[in-house]
Amino acid sequence: MARDISNANRRSNDSEGLIAHDVARAFQRPDAPQVLTQTLEHSVDNAHRAREQIEWQALRSAAHDIKAYAIENLDSLLVEFERQFAARGGTVVWAQTAGEGVAQLLEICRRHDVRSVVKGKSMLSEELAVNEHLESAGIEPVETDLGEFIVQLAGQRPSHIVGPALHLSRQDVGTIFQRRLGTEYTDDPEQLMTLARVRLRKRYLEAGLGLTGVNFAVAETGTIAVIENEGNGGLSSSVPPVHVFLMGIEKIIPRLADLPVFLQVLARSATGQKIEVYTHHFLGAEPGKTVYCIIVDANRTKLLADPQTRESLYCIRCGACLNVCPVYRRAGGFAYGGTYGGPIGAAIAPTLSGMDRAGELPFVSTLCGACRDECPVKIDLPHQLVYLRHQAILAGRPNSRALETGIAMWARAMQTLSSYRRSVSWLRRAAAVGRAIGWYPGVLGAWAKFRTVPPVARVSFKEWWERRS
Repeated sequence: MARDISNANRRSNDSEGLIAHDVARAFQRPDAPQVLTQTLEHSVDNAHRAREQIEWQALRSAAHDIKAYAIENLDSLLVEFERQFAARGGTVVWAQTAGEGVAQLLEICRRHDVRSVVKGKSMLSEELAVNEHLESAGIEPVETDLGEFIVQLAGQRPSHIVGPALHLSRQDVGTIFQRRLGTEYTDDPEQLMTLARVRLRKRYLEAGLGLTGVNFAVAETGTIAVIENEGNGGLSSSVPPVHVFLMGIEKIIPRLADLPVFLQVLARSATGQKIEVYTHHFLGAEPGKTVYCIIVDANRTKLLADPQTRESLYCIRCGACLNVCPVYRRAGGFAYGGTYGGPIGAAIAPTLSGMDRAGELPFVSTLCGACRDECPVKIDLPHQLVYLRHQAILAGRPNSRALETGIAMWARAMQTLSSYRRSVSWLRRAAAVGRAIGWYPGVLGAWAKFRTVPPVARVSFKEWWERRS
């Protein structure tokens, strides 16, 4: 199994770091499996039903206000968290860049002579490509979240923030287990879970270090909350002698009394539950254990510095915006070319990864507003995406010159009634010629591939009306 996991990780990272034109090409040929749309619709229905018994809008407003305060006071709250966490026997390590975060983790592994790492679910570890770096250092990473375990075996990256294997059917999983684990084929969910559980149990006992993400870090008490449904996060943190939390700077909240608000909105938005099965409160190092918290910036302060993008740091990684996004449903998570997909990915990736690598993402949105309406912390994602489109143009987005030229031509055509009529007349003739020689609607490219393009009328309504008057 170790060989399978190692090879899977290597293949998974082959597809990382797509540049902007590769991302654009992926969205021109959306190929998300049918199972994804069905699963997301089911998730949204469950989430909406779970909200009916509570004052949902009041909770959203409260969560928004708490995160707004936390992000505005990030500097002092992080320092207070470090003080409280250290007082409870933990060690805080700071990392300004993704590279520093990985280097700090590898140094901890070397210090404790770690040969294998069991991992609870952590999107930040995906962002930092932790598995690839551990393998390069001769350390075996083992994903213990069931979805992460499946995609690791499959040689893929997670396609969804909450459900890493959401794009796979149970038949797909059965085939993956048969091929990678040498088990007899089954697509029964309970049997598949049992197969994974049996193989992972001994890995907890063998591992020298457990790595988990952080859902919320409380500045007031130094408490870290890790929320999950499977129990793997608790095992990853409690069984190995060394435990490392990997935490983005935005995970901080001011007070312990704020936590119940987020426990309610996170569960309902992420999985449609009233509350997750396990909520672990870590209050420092247990006797005989060593605990670290690596706090990572990795360009998050750039999001913080811009008032237009700061609100994206409110995100609690529930995946609700992905579930309702029509683009994500059609294209799937892999089309976004990085760790975070959907509207939140389109909003943060241009800053976290750079406009040269993710500058196309703000444009792959219908701006329908469903993500804003669904977000449990009321992030105004559509306005952020419009702002980032403007920034991408200023940064020299691919094909931006053609877009600017087209907008300038449109503006000139709209200046007067006579210029408008001339332009419409010219376009009508061009469309007729294009259709005759086979360029129309083919010239419209991917847009026309999935739509029926009507023929252009020979006479406009205005001309028709004037002739009848």
